[in-house]
Amino acid sequence: MADAGTAAPPRRLLPGLTRRNLVRELLAGVTLLAIAIPLNIGYAQIAGLPPTAGLYALVLPSILYALTVSSRQVVASPDAAAAALVASSVGGLAVSQGNYIALTLAQALIGGALFLLSAIFKLGFLANFLSKPILVGFVGGLALDILVSQVAKMLGVKIDSGGEFVDKLVGLIGGLSGVNVWSVLISAGSLLILLAGRRIARAVPWALIVLVLATIVVLLTGAESAGVSVLGKVEAGPPRLTWPVIDWGQWLAVIPSAIALTLVTMGEGLLVSRSYGERRGYATSPNRDLFAFGLGNLGAGVSGGFFVGASTSRTAAMDQAGSRTQLPSLVTAAGTLLLLVFGTALLEDIPSPVIGAIVAVAVVPLLGIPDFIRLWSLDRFEFAVGAVCFLGAVFIGPIAGIVIAFVLAVVNVTRRAANPPIDTLSSDGDPTHSLLDPADPGTLTAPGVVVIRLAAPLFFANSTAFGEAVTSAVTATGARQVVLDMEAVTDVDVTGAEAWESMRAFLSAREVGLALSRVRPGILDRLHQLGLDKGITVFDTNRAAIAALRTDADAR
Repeated sequence: MADAGTAAPPRRLLPGLTRRNLVRELLAGVTLLAIAIPLNIGYAQIAGLPPTAGLYALVLPSILYALTVSSRQVVASPDAAAAALVASSVGGLAVSQGNYIALTLAQALIGGALFLLSAIFKLGFLANFLSKPILVGFVGGLALDILVSQVAKMLGVKIDSGGEFVDKLVGLIGGLSGVNVWSVLISAGSLLILLAGRRIARAVPWALIVLVLATIVVLLTGAESAGVSVLGKVEAGPPRLTWPVIDWGQWLAVIPSAIALTLVTMGEGLLVSRSYGERRGYATSPNRDLFAFGLGNLGAGVSGGFFVGASTSRTAAMDQAGSRTQLPSLVTAAGTLLLLVFGTALLEDIPSPVIGAIVAVAVVPLLGIPDFIRLWSLDRFEFAVGAVCFLGAVFIGPIAGIVIAFVLAVVNVTRRAANPPIDTLSSDGDPTHSLLDPADPGTLTAPGVVVIRLAAPLFFANSTAFGEAVTSAVTATGARQVVLDMEAVTDVDVTGAEAWESMRAFLSAREVGLALSRVRPGILDRLHQLGLDKGITVFDTNRAAIAALRTDADAR
């Protein structure tokens, strides 16, 4: 079992790998290679980078990640959302293509450092602020932005793929009069094979098949001369160690986008890792996973790749293929390296429409339409959170979108915290929201006693609601004694202490006694520190409190 509190590498090089499953894992690696190459070429184009950047990201980053991560199945690679975020954040900062590449490398390096710091200081909990609606909305908005670019490729329409969503959409609509028939035919055929193939045999690498078939069609028909765009010359050779040469101002300029990428990857990556670990019965370590993402992105930054995250689609494909180790990622790294050294000439005639079709099929599920339908049926506020994040990512940009996402997360948490369950029991035996045993007639028999239970920490967000609950209960029942059930109170902040003092003043003015029951030891210390425990009786249980207060209540 892995220790969830450490960032150390696993004891075994590849946990889960045995002689019995070696062949299956190798075959899964070949499948992953066939899936990853066309997708990474497409994602590199989305990010505004040369195809080699997508291929480089499959070599050193994959090796570093696979050898250090706790998850046996999560595949690390650039994905569609990360590619779109890279393009939108770096595009406005770059003044030349060389400068653009250097900025994306710096972005990956900063992200890698942030991941390592998060692992060291155990900050994985920050991912919890990216709730399901936020992730669905944010990723869905990026997916729609990507989809417009890929539709343009499939139609042979030239647009500025690095522009804003509205500019892309306007460019696509305005360019419909110049649609290339050959591009449409190649795209239609590719989509037909991809969609039908997934229904027939999901394990078959249909993306690679359509890539090969479309390239053959272009070579045999001369479609390039008819206006079909092709990939063009791809630089040969393995990744080379490099370092981005940019000034300090540019390093600082990419920090916000690196933070956004880190947070999104953290939220999605840890969720995927935990879910597959629970499903397949092995332990995962969130902090070690962050450590692995850190090494992977540092590897991308020094080897010409770009930001690496968790690929949910490829992880699902490997799970369906029966893979339960990280060996497929190592096979993919080795296969990509061989392609870079000996086979880049094979990539030059790949038509852009087929890349657009492959990426579009991969991106459509990220729109999150079923998730939005489910959110609408379950919780309209959560649906609204997702919708705002979606629209923010589409219309005002991913960085602003992630800021909106966190603001909404804080608003959502505060909204819930400001209205905690406050259970009240009065001596007439009429429970408003009773948490005591209603079958026990001896629970409430003391006249003039009201029991109030706050099911949350007492802090700034709910201090007003707490004070109002106490005053309302005393006013409505004419109680002479209040018992606060403190079992669920785990903390009290300064604002909560002020509300407590106001409550004490209210009770004292009406000569109403105050007692506490089921108080946690740590809270007793906190109450003493804040000076809130003076003159208050503390009981171990509610029943003991009620029994002890009968005489006092009668005397009053």
